[in-house]
Order: sequence, then structure tokens, then C-alpha cells
Amino acid sequence: MMAQYIEIKAANTDCLLFYRMGDFYELFFEDAEIASRALGIVLTKRGKHGGADIPMCGVPVERSDDYLSRLIALGHRVAVCAQTEDPAEAKKRGPKSVVRREVVRLVTPGTITEDRLLDPARANVLLAIGRTRTGKGEADHVYGLAALDISTGRFGLSEVPAAELASSIARHEPREIVLSETIHADPALARLWREIPAPVTPLAQAELEPAAAERRIKAQFGVSTLDGFGQFGRAELAAAGAALLYIERTQIGARPTLSPPTRETAGATLAIDASTRANLELTRTLSGERRGSLLDAIDRTVSASGARLLAEHLAGPLTDLFAIQRRHAAVAWLTEQGVSRRTFREILARAPDLARALSRLGLGRGGPRDLAALRDGLDAAQGLAAQLAALDGLPDDLAALGERLAQVDAGLVAHLSAALADDLPLKRTDGGFVREGYSAEIDETRVLGQDSRKVIAALQARYAEETGCRTLRIKHNNMLGYYIEVPQAVGEGCLKGLMRETFIHRQTMVDAMRFTSVELGDLEGRISGASDRALKLESAVFDALSGEALAQAAAIASVAEALAALDVAASHADLAVERDWRRPVVDDGYGFAVTGGRHPVVEAALRLSGAPFIANACDLSGEGRGRIRLVTGPNMGGKSTFLRQNALIAVLAQIGAFVPAASAHLGLVDRLFSRVGAADDLARGQSTFMVEMVETAAILNQATRRSLVILDEIGRGTATFDGLSIAWACLEHLHEKNACRALFATHFHELTALGQRLSHLDNATLKVAEHKGNVVFLHEVVPGVADRSYGLQVARLAGLPPGVIARAGAILKNLEKSERDRPTRPRIDDLPLFAALSAPPLEEAPREDGLRRVLDEIDPDALTPREALEALYRLKAARDG
Repeated sequence: MMAQYIEIKAANTDCLLFYRMGDFYELFFEDAEIASRALGIVLTKRGKHGGADIPMCGVPVERSDDYLSRLIALGHRVAVCAQTEDPAEAKKRGPKSVVRREVVRLVTPGTITEDRLLDPARANVLLAIGRTRTGKGEADHVYGLAALDISTGRFGLSEVPAAELASSIARHEPREIVLSETIHADPALARLWREIPAPVTPLAQAELEPAAAERRIKAQFGVSTLDGFGQFGRAELAAAGAALLYIERTQIGARPTLSPPTRETAGATLAIDASTRANLELTRTLSGERRGSLLDAIDRTVSASGARLLAEHLAGPLTDLFAIQRRHAAVAWLTEQGVSRRTFREILARAPDLARALSRLGLGRGGPRDLAALRDGLDAAQGLAAQLAALDGLPDDLAALGERLAQVDAGLVAHLSAALADDLPLKRTDGGFVREGYSAEIDETRVLGQDSRKVIAALQARYAEETGCRTLRIKHNNMLGYYIEVPQAVGEGCLKGLMRETFIHRQTMVDAMRFTSVELGDLEGRISGASDRALKLESAVFDALSGEALAQAAAIASVAEALAALDVAASHADLAVERDWRRPVVDDGYGFAVTGGRHPVVEAALRLSGAPFIANACDLSGEGRGRIRLVTGPNMGGKSTFLRQNALIAVLAQIGAFVPAASAHLGLVDRLFSRVGAADDLARGQSTFMVEMVETAAILNQATRRSLVILDEIGRGTATFDGLSIAWACLEHLHEKNACRALFATHFHELTALGQRLSHLDNATLKVAEHKGNVVFLHEVVPGVADRSYGLQVARLAGLPPGVIARAGAILKNLEKSERDRPTRPRIDDLPLFAALSAPPLEEAPREDGLRRVLDEIDPDALTPREALEALYRLKAARDG
């Protein structure tokens, strides 16, 4: 057995090997040590290898999913090894033959399908990366991305330049990444792979040739050409081939049901880099939790598929103006039609997860409950299609969803309803899932089994009477089958008394004895045969129903997508009604005018305590002034909240949702950048300031006229004048070069004077009020500049000792006095504006320099002492002249 284990493990060195032995999956050697630590289970030993004890631990097969989920969450890959041979066949080869076992599946983070291992509200994306070269430099690579969710069948392809690779990966939030060894070994990308939280698996370059990739795609979808799917680049095909190769390996021959690959055009979604996603906490907070994120605050979906689609929309807001406006129209209609909206949501709440049920059936891992999920989900779709068809004046998006929902084959729903029982087991091997009356043959076989059990009950009563043992029981287990169990004293009597010819001894326990009889053996044969036959008949019904459903896989997948889209639209509408959010106006201009804007996450948190949120306006339209707004104010005054809320309003508008504002008129945003807060990156040896500068550099190098930028406290991580200089230069660059819409918060009050010189820069500040030495933050943004930062008042609120506050106050007064009294203190008016952006001034003609002329005439090596003294007098005269 250990020889077999070692052989199988040698072929799967990068996985923990779950080796099936009876009712347990066993792990040995280093795998056992890793699993015992990760799972908190006991590490034991069994046998010896090379003279040393073999470490061993195990998990019950019945509970293996729970242990698998924990290992997968920790980034491990697991090879599941099961028996692939009947033990009776193994015995024919000899008494010491080991039952053949093989790896039947590799379980990895990106390829799991079981409900118990998946987060129902999160897509489980396997991301494959390919690339092609367009030039000689690193920046001359084009990367192809294949985002595949095996649990739902979604399959999307895209192509991005090297500069956008990191942000595109962040948008997909992959659970696992696969790529070629060449890409993985590229030194220019080493840092990227370290930063990504998902495991990265390299594949041999030789297996990823373009011709092989194209063959795999054709084989997966059973086509002879890819022209029907659209035009794909070489990098995209390489990525798709890598994804399919990895699935072939992990699924060991099982072929998932995938939707045909769809191509995402360049610029179809709002570009948001990884740093901005983290800063704005779109789908996860900085601590990695969903709770407290924008997604958590706006999610009112009632289905798992709707929750996944909402997260997908939030990760990739649209830049297609027409599609955005269609989504807004659908949400607007649903806000006005309250009765219909509530009806839709009630039906959607009853709809199971069609996509994941279909995927499990396609992989051969489905059970009766997955067929029931198709039945109930398709039935809900029929109901919604009928509801939508009866309504007039539907916006285009809702009308299109109604047409997709109507694709459901009513015959399939009726067939599933007729075939499946009300109470269904989890596994098909448990049997009993075919409804009584559906198959006469199954019903007859079941009756035979039930009658036999009645005979066993009668036999138990007769044996009890004959032995005089009222506690005699006929029981069953997998090892002995049916057996008669009596107390040990009664058993001894049976062996010696009248029953010794009837009862055949099987087993002696501590306090009981077990027997069988010829009569009981005959009954067991009848029962076993009936049960096995019924199970085979039910299994045939299951296969037929699965085949019927999979034949309509494309239509069912389309229905699943339509259900999710309707759920998301209804979620937006429900949230808008609940929170009084308004429909934004989005056009192709460059405006950005928000009145009564609020931070959606902070407002939701304040509602729990009953506190109001102070709404604020923001105009970055650039009409008159104000394409860039410089925000000053005290710490804790609300500057960061104000910056973030306007960025989030833009995101919400472009996913097709209503926004937390009295009104909003926004020009389409192509890229969103945020530099809010920073932390040391000790793993890469980068300080807070270095992280800040790297993120700021990305903004200044990439922001366009149509971008939206929010910058908070640029330059605070270094010395005062260094920081002021950097912040000043960044403001100039944003104003003159990027010409984008921007919010710039700062404590460098000297920068506010730039509002007089930069035509599109406007000053704003957060209002505060002082009362008896205490400061009250009003959180209201008003035109103007802050007179100070109120740092001491914030320190007092934070609980610094009174002695420290008093001493700091005295030091501050002295510093301010010395600063005022210093005659050479530079003012911003004295500093050259746009020095870095304008051409260098023309050099003036040099003035006549008599001293230099006299020096040029002197040859020190040819002078006598007297001549040298005379030269010195001439130099003095030239200087004075």
C-alpha cells in the first residue's frame, strides 16, 4: 500500500495527497505534517519507511469538504486519490494485491465547484495569462487574460498593454492564476506576482504553443473554426489555451460546461488600478473583509448569482455611455413601479443558483438537488417572463431580459417536476429521489424491498419468541450485512441449545454475540438485489434528466444571466427608494457637478446610530473655476470622506446605479485614480513616502483629460519644504499637463495662494467651530481656505496627557513667532510659478569681467618673483576697478 502511495505522490509533488482508505482520506509523510498543522488534527504514525516512523493523519470522507475548504483557503492544492477497481478484481490477481487507486481530481482554489467550498456571493475566477511581443522592450508586450469561472461557466477574454496588467488582474480578483513559465520567470514581473494574494501556478512553455491553444478551444466547444466566436488576438488565444489545459489536468478528463468565450474590448470598463481599488474599498476593506466595503453597503440582491454580478459590475464600471443610460432607465422604471419590483424580488429570492447547479451536472458531480435547482430556477424564470410580458412601457434592458427569460423550455421544467420527489437526498447514490408514480418499474422494485423488510421484522419477532430473548434484534452494517444480535448469555445458550442448528455464529463482542441464519441470508439477498436494482434504475433516470438539461445548457446559462441582471437592477432600485438616491445624468462631456453628495458607506454606518450625514456639493466642471479643487481643513474635519465620496459617486453612476446625492451631472470618466493614505511596504523595502511617490507617479503619468483624480496629503511623508515642493509641482502638473478633474486635500496652506494664479484651481475648506477652547467639526465644505489645522485639539480628543498638550502648545507658539519674525522666510508669491513646466529662460550675454581677463593673461610657470608680485598688484587693481 505504501509503495502505491509513494508512486502516486511522486506524480503529484505539488499537491497534498488525499489517499482514500475505507471511510478516511489518509495523508502520510510531509503531507501529514502540513495537514495536521493547517487543520489542527492529530498527527500519528503508521509503519516505517527507511527505518523511520511514517507520520500519518486522516480526515473522514463524510466531512472531507470541510477540511478541503480550509486547505484551499490557505492556498494549498489537493490531489484526491480514490479506488478505481473493485476489490474482488484485485483479489483475483493474488491475496496480497492492492486495490488500484488513481488521482480522480485535483482540487485547487480556482477550480472548485462544490457549494460547501464556494462563497455563493463571490465569483471563483481562474485567471490565465498569455502574452505576445510587439517590440523589443518590456513595455512592448501585449498580455492576454482569460477569466474563467468553472463553477458558473463564464469565460471572458481581454487584451491589455503591459502598463495595465496589474490593474486588470486586480479587477478580476482571481482565486488562482496560471501562466507560462516564461512569464512567471520574467524579472520585470516578479514584484507583481509577490503582491498578488492569489496562488500563481506556472505551466511548461512547450505545452502552450499557439497551435495547441487553438486546438484546445475548438475541442472544448466542438467547432472546427473560432470565427463564430469573434476575432481574438494571439495573446488571448494563448491565455485561453492555458486555462483549458489547466482545467483538463485538474478535472482528470471531466469537461465543464462553459459559455463560448466573449471578448471584452479595450477601454470597455473604467480603469482602476489596484492601489485605488484598495484605497476606495470597493469590494473589500483594507483588512480584506467584505463588511464595511462599498459592495456591502449597496448590496440588496436576493440571489447568489445577483450578488456575484453586482460585485462584477462594481469591479468594472462601464465606459459605454449608451449601456450606462440603459441601466439607469431600468433602475428608474423599477423605482417607480414598487408593486412590480417587490413581486420580482419575491420570485428571485426563491430562485436557486442555476449556473452553479448546471456546472456541477456538466462535470458529473451533480446530485438530485442540482436537478431540483434547475427545475425551481427555470420555473421562477417562467413566472418572471410572464410578469414582464404583461407590462407596458418597459425600458429596453428590462424588455430584453424578459425575452431571455422566456427562452425556458417548459417541457424540461414539467419533466423535472414530474420525475423528482419532494424530499431529495444530497447524492444520487443515496437513492429515493424519483417521485412515486414516475416509473412503474422503480415502484415495483421499491415495493419488493419494502415487503422484504416487513418479512425481516416478522422474522425478528419469531426468533425473539423462540429464544425467549425480548432484546434480540436483527441489524445491519456494511461489514456483516444483516445479522442477529443477542446478549452474550443468550448467545452462549443458542450455541448449546435448540437454536445451534439454526443460528450460525458470526462475531463475539464484549457484551453481545452476533449470528446469522440461512433464512436471514436468503432475505438479505432479496433485499440487496431489490435495492441495487432500484438504485440502478434511479441512476438511469438521473442520467437521462441530466442529459436533457445539458442539451439546453446554453439557453439555461442565458436564463441564469438574465435572472442575475434583473436582481441587480431591482437591488439598485430598492436601495434608491430606501436611501433617497437619485438618478445621475451621465454624458460625454467633462463636467462633474454633484449637489448634496454623501458617502454611501459612512452614511449607512451613521444610520445605525441615528446620526445625520452632512451632505456637500462638489463642482469640478471647470466652468469659471474649479476643475481642480484644493481642499484644506482640520484633521478629522472630513477631507478624506469628501474626496472618497465623490470618487464613489462616479463609480456608482457608471455601474448603472443611482447615487447618494440630491443631483449629479457627470461627464464620463475613463480612469479613476486615488492616493489616499499609505503604509510602509517592508517586504519590498519601501517606506511610506516611497509608496506614496510610486502611486503619485502612476497618476501623473497616466491621467487623461477625462480622468478623475483624488489626492490626499501629497508630500506629508518627508520634510516640510520637500513635501511642499512636491505637492506644489504635482498641482501644477495636474493643472497644465493632465488637465483632469481632481480633488487635492492638503495641510500645506501655502498652496492655497495658487488659486490666484491657476485658472482652473478652486479653494475649499471644512468648517469648524470653537467653543470654550474645544473644536467642533461641522463637516461642511465651503469656499475658502483653512487658517490652521487644529492639530492640538485633535490630539486632546485622542487622549494625549494634558501635560503633553500644554507643552506642545507652548512649543507651537514659539515656532510660530520665530517663523513670523524670520526676515528671509520665503512666501509662495516669491517662488517661480510653472518653473518645471515652462521652457528655460534664454541666457543673457556675459558681462565684461576684468579680473578674469587679467588672470587669463598670467602664465605662473614663466613668472619671476618680482613679476609675480607685479601681477598680484594688477589683480588687486582689476578687482577694485
